[in-house]
Amino acid sequence: MDLKLLTEQVVSLSTEIAAFIRAEAPKLTEAGVSSKSANNLVTHVDHTAEDRIVEALEKLLPNAGFIAEEGSGEQGTGLNWVIDPLDGTTNFVHGVPCYCISIALLDGTEPLLGVVHEVTRDERFTAWKGGGAYLNGQPIRVSARKELQDSLLATGFPYDDFGYESEYMDLLRELMHRTRGIRRLGSAAADLAYVACGRFEAFYEYGLNSWDVAAGVLLVREAGGKVSGFLPSKDPVFDEEIVASNSAIHDELLEVIERNWQRQD
Repeated sequence: MDLKLLTEQVVSLSTEIAAFIRAEAPKLTEAGVSSKSANNLVTHVDHTAEDRIVEALEKLLPNAGFIAEEGSGEQGTGLNWVIDPLDGTTNFVHGVPCYCISIALLDGTEPLLGVVHEVTRDERFTAWKGGGAYLNGQPIRVSARKELQDSLLATGFPYDDFGYESEYMDLLRELMHRTRGIRRLGSAAADLAYVACGRFEAFYEYGLNSWDVAAGVLLVREAGGKVSGFLPSKDPVFDEEIVASNSAIHDELLEVIERNWQRQD
């Protein structure tokens, strides 16, 4: 498998899908929005974009399965495409300009390539295993800041899992005092891409799905960063919690999380 060539082909596909999403954005009405569960929105744009992505990827790599947010395709036992056709649907519905296409190829739990395409800025973040990370074709690296106190962080909040709300708010409170600030973009794919290119020093969140983060995990790693779960035993792609950083502040950030986060399941 030529991962570089395959990544370029996925970028070409994401560029096509991004143009479709931009064209549909001004046409969207409340009638075209539905809820999969509490606060979990979906539109016809999500479904159409995913169907088009799956159809194209089946031709690129016929032996791979699919793990896709809207349920298109079937999961395989080895290689799987992991797809979020529109990460940040709530932003999209409300006209907030930050939402992404996220496409990754995984071998088991190991990301082989990742593409995050931020639609409104038309920024294409790409990586393949061992090949580095790029923004619109130019190499990117994580930031060089070494102290948590000098760092800008990103996070997100679960839309329906409030069982650990108290612990999460305690963590947020401490990090408000221990950092330059915390941002909430509304797209985990964008958060991870921004860590990879040095805009954020770190991103942390729980309650996520594999399609939210798979591509971004590889971006951060290939840009020189570090990615883990809140606990060492957790897999950041599939275990619904993630800490991604520029590496330099990773251990310090995990210490803060450990003090506030008692979830062990």
